Amino acid sequence: MRHADRFLQLQNRLASHQELWRPAPFHQARPAWTRSHPALAAEVLALDETALEGLAADPDAAGDWLGRRLPGLAELRALSQFGLLPRRDLAAAAASAAESVPARKRSQIEAFAAVAPPLHAPVVEWCAGKGHLGRRLALVDGVDVHSLERDPTLCAEADRLAGRAGVRQRSECVDVLAGTMAERLRDREVVALHACGELHRSLVRGAERAGALGYRIVPCCYHHGVDGRYRPLSPPAALPLGSAELRMAVTELVTAPSGARRRLARDQAWKLGFKAMADALELPLQATFRPVPTAWLAGDFEQFCRALASREGVRLPTHLDSERWLVAGERRRAEVRRLELVRHAFRRSLEAWLVLDLVIALEAAGFAVALGEFCARELTPRNLMLLARA
Repeated sequence: MRHADRFLQLQNRLASHQELWRPAPFHQARPAWTRSHPALAAEVLALDETALEGLAADPDAAGDWLGRRLPGLAELRALSQFGLLPRRDLAAAAASAAESVPARKRSQIEAFAAVAPPLHAPVVEWCAGKGHLGRRLALVDGVDVHSLERDPTLCAEADRLAGRAGVRQRSECVDVLAGTMAERLRDREVVALHACGELHRSLVRGAERAGALGYRIVPCCYHHGVDGRYRPLSPPAALPLGSAELRMAVTELVTAPSGARRRLARDQAWKLGFKAMADALELPLQATFRPVPTAWLAGDFEQFCRALASREGVRLPTHLDSERWLVAGERRRAEVRRLELVRHAFRRSLEAWLVLDLVIALEAAGFAVALGEFCARELTPRNLMLLARA
């Protein structure tokens, strides 16, 4: 299927199902779809903890379960599936290439580097960090690598690691969003692994005039750099999205450590308990509030509530029945997790639409583009990669 055709079909089906994925159960106790689909709402809310955990951990199983209850979801899921990109065998990396690289990141880099075809022209590594990806590509294909990174500490470390590995790689400390980058990209291959939000979109927006030979981009964190509404890159795009919907596309936790999961669970339950208390006390809260500092979760629930109330400019009574509101928060979180199963069934489709928006924009700029998975989602849920050739 042509990318443009798939994009439009995804767009139409996402639009027709938007009552199911736009409302966030965290902010709406009972989204409108619970009234238009009462049987589905009842089944979701009745899930026991074991079944819930199983479905939350396995998007395919959740999609199958919901597909039997939501007409049209199976077709939407099919439009959101992409095959593995062609791969090549790589020689094992030397120990110097893997220095300072966390194990999961190292596996992601190996998967990225293995995507065919080999690189023959000089490479620009976009938002390079410590230059781990560029260093591996320099070893694999023997190419010169120019790594762009705005943090001078990371640039210095990248240069040190490149020297130890004996590769032709140099770092430049530069903010890729400040001013034109075209002169750095001309006649180069550009690689970007998990460049967030506006960092990967800026590459695509400038592709027509940059003169690069090709792009290998794995997008991530689509909400970063979006102020208010998402600005599509391709003419056919007509799905209005805010930062909340963009954030939803990257909420999977398959790679999160157990400690991070526990902190998230506490963060959600305590916020929901605070909201329940604020509603009961008729406090003038905003509909949403900013993330709270992690340190606030290290104390007890009442301390958390008082710190949050102070930040939000509301006054709490001297005596709080904190245990009551903590229980209310835990109960609400249990409901939210079940109702979110329905919303989360659309995450991959929304991500597919966002990535295809990039693909179509690159095609309009004169590139031939292949799109597929570069690794399994267990390694990273952000596993969609686009390969563009001039």
